[in-house]
Amino acid sequence: MIEDWTLKMPSPSPFLAEVVARVERGEISLADALAELGARAGFANLAFARIDHDRHRRCGFPEFVFGEGKTPGQVLAIVRELAQANAPVLVTRLAPEAAAILADGFPAGRHDPLGRTFLLNPPAHPRGRILVVTAGTTDLPVAHEAAATCRACACGVEVIADAGVAGLHRLLAETEALRQADAVIVVAGMEGALPSVVGGLVPCPVIAVPTSIGYGAALGGLAPLLAMLNSCASGVAVMNIDNGFGAGCAAARVIHARFAGKREAKPSPA
Repeated sequence: MIEDWTLKMPSPSPFLAEVVARVERGEISLADALAELGARAGFANLAFARIDHDRHRRCGFPEFVFGEGKTPGQVLAIVRELAQANAPVLVTRLAPEAAAILADGFPAGRHDPLGRTFLLNPPAHPRGRILVVTAGTTDLPVAHEAAATCRACACGVEVIADAGVAGLHRLLAETEALRQADAVIVVAGMEGALPSVVGGLVPCPVIAVPTSIGYGAALGGLAPLLAMLNSCASGVAVMNIDNGFGAGCAAARVIHARFAGKREAKPSPA
């Protein structure tokens, strides 16, 4: 049996417990408490951030943290708040200083320096099979971000690296694995041709991620972005440049929809 954390409500946020305690002490009426909860229900206000504790009920996965531009102290405070719900916590675009603080505060967390992610409380029973395929080794940071996001969203995921169009035999060697996937995330820079090739090989959803890898005419990822948007393979979905996180969330939505209501799932990669 699968423990479906996506169907569980999070533990009460501190402000909920505070309001209930004030009602029990007779400090506020039930009507005033309901009004206060109505104004604040579903999120916790940290002054510099409002933490959305209701998101996993609405979307199937909790709020995750974009680490870039936040101070280490802000990241730590946000993660502490999210961790109270005992749901997966994912931080992306994490600076080394913030990563060190999180590692000290949450020794059980998993820091991926290549993908710049930190994952805490990953679901124990992933569902489905997502493949993340990169055109080159230099696309791996974006691929690792996508893979960490899939894991945080309770999806089974595997990374296949360096299978670009310059040597198609490397990709064709993975044809069986590709065709067994529930979704494929394809990460590529340069001319961005790999998603079109994969889209012509598999029946499952293909999510393309252009990267900012390439020489000058690649224009920091614009050339592969436009190539993917103009893919000859029908139905290829395209994320923004370097947005492995978005691709992981998109693939997770596919998996959650496929396995909605199912209590058993086929074996998944860790």
